[in-house]
Amino acid sequence: MEDKEKFAVRNSDRIIEADVFFQRPRLPVTAVLDNVRSAFNVGSIFRTADSACIEKLYLCGYTPSPPNEKLEKTALGAEGYVPWEYNADTLSLVKYLRRRGICVTAFETTTNSCNFFEYSYPMPLAIIFGNEKNGIGRDVLNEVDAILEVPAWGMKNSMNVANIFGIALYEVIRQYGKSGYIFTPPSGASGRDL
Repeated sequence: MEDKEKFAVRNSDRIIEADVFFQRPRLPVTAVLDNVRSAFNVGSIFRTADSACIEKLYLCGYTPSPPNEKLEKTALGAEGYVPWEYNADTLSLVKYLRRRGICVTAFETTTNSCNFFEYSYPMPLAIIFGNEKNGIGRDVLNEVDAILEVPAWGMKNSMNVANIFGIALYEVIRQYGKSGYIFTPPSGASGRDL
């Protein structure tokens, strides 16, 4: 991450001073990427994580991490605004998060999955997203508090991990907002003129 005093964040039609941006409250959500293969997916996840202003992103196993040209192509600079950390072992990270009192959920299609719309998300929350082909390992799934899924009615029983990340995160935000959390954009915020 660049020196926080040396730049301002351009956001749509407004400039957010760096010291204001980095002092904003963050959504008490931690995302864990478990052996996600595609750097493009990871970059897209960084973009969405920045948009939601999540607390932290953990990149585990062989998940690509910055600096990475493909990741940066889709992140468009968001990797500089999302707190992130590399952790080699997802299972040890999950155990650590649970010891800290964080509810850990995983998005995976299994016979024990719960519809993500029907789950009440407690805070603070950690959400695990897995490998695009093989999903999340059974050892990790055995340690989580809940396994959730986004329903799929097509021939494929899953969607792209970056898409699931966005869908899941904004459902968490929707529910959290109903509990009284108000995430107010900085003063002077406005949409982009088209």
